[in-house]
Amino acid sequence: MYKLAVKQEDERGEVRDEVLLRTRATDARGRPIVMTVVNLSPGGLMARTDAALATGDRATVELPTLGRVRVEVRWVLGGRIGCRFEATVPVSHYYPLLAAVRAR
Repeated sequence: MYKLAVKQEDERGEVRDEVLLRTRATDARGRPIVMTVVNLSPGGLMARTDAALATGDRATVELPTLGRVRVEVRWVLGGRIGCRFEATVPVSHYYPLLAAVRAR
């Protein structure tokens, strides 16, 4: 899928890169989740999903170049979730991730 190169910033001050990445994840119980990541930053992601997730839930998301990444759901709103990576992605790994997402 093609990804946009637009950047956004909100009150948290972290720049987000708009993307469009259909991927898989698993919840804390290992149940599969289908999601579409719509923006990324070194600290987390926002995705659309029909999965019944709640604030505080943990999941593992598959991302190009990084593999399986653990996240915590920080907010849920109308089929969208905001997740924080358990470990911030270093810049040296983040830009190759963006390049791989955009190349799809």
